[in-house]
Amino acid sequence: MTYNDLVKKTVLTQPVYEPGKPIDLVAREIGFDPEEIIKLASNENPLGASPKAIEAIKKEASSVNQYPENSCYFLRQKLATRLELTEDQIIVGHGSNEIISLLTNAFVEPGVNTVMGKSAFISYKLFTLLAGGTPIEVPLKNFCHDLDAMLAAINSDTRIVYLPCPNNPTGTANSADEINQFIEKLPDHVVLCFDEAYAEYQDSPPDLRSWIAKGKKIICLRTFSKIYGLAGLRIGYGYCQSELTSILNRVRPPFNVNGVAQKAALAALSDDDWVKQSKSENDQGLIQLTDGLTELNLAIVPSKGNFLLVQFEKSDSICQQLLNKGFIVRPLKGYSLPDHLRITIGTKEQNRKLLVVLKEILQN
Repeated sequence: MTYNDLVKKTVLTQPVYEPGKPIDLVAREIGFDPEEIIKLASNENPLGASPKAIEAIKKEASSVNQYPENSCYFLRQKLATRLELTEDQIIVGHGSNEIISLLTNAFVEPGVNTVMGKSAFISYKLFTLLAGGTPIEVPLKNFCHDLDAMLAAINSDTRIVYLPCPNNPTGTANSADEINQFIEKLPDHVVLCFDEAYAEYQDSPPDLRSWIAKGKKIICLRTFSKIYGLAGLRIGYGYCQSELTSILNRVRPPFNVNGVAQKAALAALSDDDWVKQSKSENDQGLIQLTDGLTELNLAIVPSKGNFLLVQFEKSDSICQQLLNKGFIVRPLKGYSLPDHLRITIGTKEQNRKLLVVLKEILQN
């Protein structure tokens, strides 16, 4: 008898998440110094984390022999104050990705389905499958979520609907009016997971707190991995009705968020200037890359995030050629976008170097 004979059958058919390649591994593969590698694959903040967060990390390092505070009390307190909610409406996770997992563990089982965009963040689908549920993937319309089609896909067995704004990997975002009309029509047996991982890059992101206050079954997710530059510490949060956080805490592992991450996130929240600088740099980088890629006659999807979806005639070849030159970008076959690459907005100099190398590749 083998492990395959013993394991849950859903595990044997489970797709494996494929992250962007890490710098050290790529440097080893192609014989470059890690300092020569430019990673534009994982939508990380190219400026790094706030100096205040770095200092908090250093101070907390001497306490890593101790278990962290289990409920993330102080972080939830600060988040609640900023969001004008109560502490029991906040849940913190090992990245917002873990909260998606908690939500699935709580509501999805065999016979249940979830509804999502076909080219949306792949964790929605992966966690549904692992729980034995059925993911219903609705094709995007002009690279954006087709909300009418998503409503039509909901049935009596649907428990969760996933709506990212903006969407990863397309960078598109439905308008606030579209989202409000969508929420009005959602049936009462469905929980809306509104993924706001890139909200800080938008000038006026949709605000669903009034819907939560009215009793709509909604959880909004945010992360410290993107504009706050703490991807390596894995910390994110959700806000919703306290009844839902109570349920999620029943399936949340103890000490799921480490102490260093908690202190770094607290410090990052106090550095609004860093967030403003990061957004400003990203706004300029979006224009720089959009203009440069357009000059290369490449089709680009306008983005509300810190990345661009770019179409290439031979995306696999372009991706590999860029890798050989020390640039890591993200292929998207797993997102049903085999002819596209996702390129994170880098610093001004990183963007310039990418455009120079891409021009050389496309001319050969």
